[in-house]
Amino acid sequence: MKTSLLACFLFISGIALAQEESLEILPAEIQIKTAVLPAPDEAKADAMVYGYNKEGKLIVLRKGNNNLVCLADDPTKEGISVSCYYKKLEPFMARGRELTAQGKNFKEKREIRGEEVASGKLKMPEEPSMMYIFYGTDENYDKTTGDLKDGKFRYVIYTPFATTESTGLPSKPHAPGMPWLMDPGTHRAHIMVGPFN
Repeated sequence: MKTSLLACFLFISGIALAQEESLEILPAEIQIKTAVLPAPDEAKADAMVYGYNKEGKLIVLRKGNNNLVCLADDPTKEGISVSCYYKKLEPFMARGRELTAQGKNFKEKREIRGEEVASGKLKMPEEPSMMYIFYGTDENYDKTTGDLKDGKFRYVIYTPFATTESTGLPSKPHAPGMPWLMDPGTHRAHIMVGPFN
Protein backbone atom coordinates (compact mmCIF):
# COMPACT_ATOMS: atom_id res chain seq x y z
CA MET A 1 0.00 0.00 0.00
CA LYS A 2 2.79 2.42 0.93
CA THR A 3 4.58 1.60 -2.33
CA SER A 4 1.40 2.38 -4.33
CA LEU A 5 0.93 5.69 -2.54
CA LEU A 6 4.55 6.65 -3.10
CA ALA A 7 4.34 5.75 -6.79
CA CYS A 8 1.16 7.79 -7.15
CA PHE A 9 2.76 10.79 -5.41
CA LEU A 10 5.84 10.60 -7.62
CA PHE A 11 3.68 10.35 -10.75
CA ILE A 12 1.62 13.42 -9.81
CA SER A 13 4.77 15.34 -8.83
CA GLY A 14 6.30 14.46 -12.18
CA ILE A 15 3.27 15.78 -14.05
CA ALA A 16 3.31 19.04 -12.05
CA LEU A 17 7.03 19.47 -12.67
CA ALA A 18 6.65 18.80 -16.39
CA GLN A 19 3.85 21.37 -16.63
CA GLU A 20 5.94 23.93 -14.77
CA GLU A 21 8.94 23.32 -17.01
CA SER A 22 6.84 23.58 -20.17
CA LEU A 23 5.51 27.06 -19.32
CA GLU A 24 6.61 29.19 -22.24
CA ILE A 25 7.10 32.89 -21.60
CA LEU A 26 7.31 34.86 -24.81
CA PRO A 27 9.70 37.82 -25.28
CA ALA A 28 8.43 41.09 -23.82
CA GLU A 29 8.09 42.75 -27.24
CA ILE A 30 5.86 39.91 -28.49
CA GLN A 31 3.74 39.99 -25.33
CA ILE A 32 3.32 43.75 -25.74
CA LYS A 33 2.36 43.49 -29.42
CA THR A 34 -0.29 40.88 -28.63
CA ALA A 35 -1.55 42.67 -25.50
CA VAL A 36 -2.45 45.84 -27.41
CA LEU A 37 -4.30 44.06 -30.25
CA PRO A 38 -7.74 44.92 -28.77
CA ALA A 39 -6.95 48.62 -28.40
CA PRO A 40 -7.88 51.30 -30.94
CA ASP A 41 -4.95 51.85 -33.31
CA GLU A 42 -4.28 55.37 -32.05
CA ALA A 43 -3.94 54.09 -28.46
CA LYS A 44 -1.70 51.05 -28.97
CA ALA A 45 1.72 52.74 -28.81
CA ASP A 46 1.12 54.58 -25.53
CA ALA A 47 -0.87 52.04 -23.50
CA MET A 48 0.55 50.62 -20.29
CA VAL A 49 1.17 46.87 -20.58
CA TYR A 50 1.29 44.13 -17.97
CA GLY A 51 2.97 40.87 -18.98
CA TYR A 52 4.96 38.00 -17.56
CA ASN A 53 8.61 37.63 -16.58
CA LYS A 54 10.55 34.39 -17.05
CA GLU A 55 9.27 33.10 -13.70
CA GLY A 56 5.68 33.58 -14.86
CA LYS A 57 5.03 36.52 -12.54
CA LEU A 58 2.84 39.40 -13.76
CA ILE A 59 4.88 42.58 -14.05
CA VAL A 60 4.76 45.94 -15.85
CA LEU A 61 6.37 45.40 -19.26
CA ARG A 62 5.81 48.97 -20.42
CA LYS A 63 4.76 52.13 -18.63
CA GLY A 64 2.07 53.97 -20.53
CA ASN A 65 1.11 57.59 -20.96
CA ASN A 66 -2.49 57.40 -22.16
CA ASN A 67 -5.73 56.19 -20.55
CA LEU A 68 -5.42 52.45 -21.33
CA VAL A 69 -3.97 49.51 -19.40
CA CYS A 70 -3.43 46.27 -21.37
CA LEU A 71 -2.93 42.71 -20.14
CA ALA A 72 -0.81 40.18 -22.01
CA ASP A 73 -2.06 36.63 -22.54
CA ASP A 74 -1.82 34.37 -19.49
CA PRO A 75 0.64 31.59 -20.47
CA THR A 76 -0.96 29.14 -18.02
CA LYS A 77 -4.35 29.23 -19.76
CA GLU A 78 -5.50 27.56 -22.95
CA GLY A 79 -6.17 29.80 -25.92
CA ILE A 80 -5.21 33.43 -26.41
CA SER A 81 -7.05 36.24 -24.63
CA VAL A 82 -5.82 39.81 -24.20
CA SER A 83 -7.58 42.91 -22.95
CA CYS A 84 -7.20 46.65 -22.56
CA TYR A 85 -9.23 48.77 -20.16
CA TYR A 86 -9.71 52.37 -19.04
CA LYS A 87 -7.10 53.20 -16.40
CA LYS A 88 -9.70 54.27 -13.82
CA LEU A 89 -10.71 50.58 -13.66
CA GLU A 90 -7.20 49.65 -12.50
CA PRO A 91 -7.99 49.55 -8.74
CA PHE A 92 -10.88 47.15 -9.41
CA MET A 93 -8.83 44.98 -11.78
CA ALA A 94 -5.73 45.01 -9.57
CA ARG A 95 -7.80 43.95 -6.57
CA GLY A 96 -9.19 41.07 -8.61
CA ARG A 97 -5.68 39.91 -9.51
CA GLU A 98 -4.64 40.21 -5.87
CA LEU A 99 -7.55 38.07 -4.71
CA THR A 100 -6.85 35.50 -7.43
CA ALA A 101 -3.26 35.25 -6.19
CA GLN A 102 -4.69 34.56 -2.70
CA GLY A 103 -6.59 31.61 -4.14
CA LYS A 104 -10.06 33.18 -4.08
CA ASN A 105 -12.59 31.80 -6.56
CA PHE A 106 -14.92 33.86 -8.78
CA LYS A 107 -17.75 33.97 -6.24
CA GLU A 108 -15.43 34.96 -3.39
CA LYS A 109 -13.81 37.70 -5.48
CA ARG A 110 -17.20 39.05 -6.45
CA GLU A 111 -18.40 39.15 -2.83
CA ILE A 112 -15.20 40.69 -1.45
CA ARG A 113 -14.99 43.40 -4.08
CA GLY A 114 -18.70 44.09 -3.71
CA GLU A 115 -18.29 44.64 0.04
CA GLU A 116 -15.24 46.84 -0.53
CA VAL A 117 -17.06 48.98 -3.11
CA ALA A 118 -20.05 49.33 -0.74
CA SER A 119 -17.79 50.42 2.13
CA GLY A 120 -15.90 52.89 -0.04
CA LYS A 121 -12.62 51.03 0.33
CA LEU A 122 -12.57 50.17 -3.38
CA LYS A 123 -13.48 52.94 -5.81
CA MET A 124 -15.25 52.33 -9.11
CA PRO A 125 -15.32 54.99 -11.84
CA GLU A 126 -18.48 57.10 -11.81
CA GLU A 127 -18.53 57.40 -15.58
CA PRO A 128 -18.93 54.50 -18.05
CA SER A 129 -15.55 52.79 -18.44
CA MET A 130 -14.44 50.80 -21.49
CA MET A 131 -12.74 47.41 -21.76
CA TYR A 132 -11.63 45.87 -25.07
CA ILE A 133 -11.03 42.10 -25.38
CA PHE A 134 -9.54 40.08 -28.25
CA TYR A 135 -9.38 36.30 -28.13
CA GLY A 136 -8.78 33.19 -30.23
CA THR A 137 -7.13 29.80 -30.40
CA ASP A 138 -3.54 28.75 -29.81
CA GLU A 139 -3.48 27.26 -33.32
CA ASN A 140 -4.17 30.68 -34.85
CA TYR A 141 -1.52 32.47 -32.82
CA ASP A 142 1.94 33.24 -34.22
CA LYS A 143 4.41 33.31 -31.32
CA THR A 144 7.13 34.83 -33.48
CA THR A 145 5.12 37.88 -34.59
CA GLY A 146 2.48 38.23 -31.86
CA ASP A 147 -0.35 38.14 -34.42
CA LEU A 148 -3.64 36.32 -33.85
CA LYS A 149 -5.54 35.19 -36.94
CA ASP A 150 -9.35 34.96 -36.91
CA GLY A 151 -9.60 36.41 -33.42
CA LYS A 152 -12.87 37.82 -32.08
CA PHE A 153 -13.60 41.08 -30.28
CA ARG A 154 -15.73 41.51 -27.19
CA TYR A 155 -16.48 44.88 -25.64
CA VAL A 156 -17.38 45.61 -22.02
CA ILE A 157 -18.53 48.99 -20.71
CA TYR A 158 -18.58 49.08 -16.90
CA THR A 159 -21.51 51.11 -15.57
CA PRO A 160 -21.67 50.36 -11.83
CA PHE A 161 -25.18 49.87 -10.43
CA ALA A 162 -26.88 50.44 -13.80
CA THR A 163 -30.13 48.55 -14.28
CA THR A 164 -32.26 47.52 -17.23
CA GLU A 165 -34.70 50.24 -16.14
CA SER A 166 -32.05 52.98 -15.98
CA THR A 167 -30.49 52.08 -19.33
CA GLY A 168 -33.25 50.52 -21.43
CA LEU A 169 -30.90 47.61 -22.17
CA PRO A 170 -32.04 43.98 -21.96
CA SER A 171 -30.45 41.57 -19.46
CA LYS A 172 -29.55 39.14 -22.26
CA PRO A 173 -28.80 39.49 -25.98
CA HIS A 174 -31.54 38.84 -28.51
CA ALA A 175 -29.27 38.82 -31.57
CA PRO A 176 -25.51 38.41 -32.20
CA GLY A 177 -23.62 41.64 -31.59
CA MET A 178 -26.36 43.49 -29.73
CA PRO A 179 -25.49 45.25 -26.46
CA TRP A 180 -26.97 43.94 -23.22
CA LEU A 181 -26.54 44.57 -19.49
CA MET A 182 -24.82 41.94 -17.39
CA ASP A 183 -24.98 41.91 -13.56
CA PRO A 184 -27.52 44.78 -13.46
CA GLY A 185 -27.84 46.68 -10.20
CA THR A 186 -24.45 45.54 -8.88
CA HIS A 187 -21.05 47.18 -8.52
CA ARG A 188 -19.89 45.22 -11.57
CA ALA A 189 -22.84 46.02 -13.85
CA HIS A 190 -21.54 46.24 -17.39
CA ILE A 191 -22.74 46.49 -20.97
CA MET A 192 -21.61 43.54 -23.07
CA VAL A 193 -21.16 43.68 -26.83
CA GLY A 194 -19.79 40.61 -28.58
CA PRO A 195 -20.29 37.72 -30.98
CA PHE A 196 -22.83 35.84 -28.90
CA ASN A 197 -26.57 35.65 -28.36
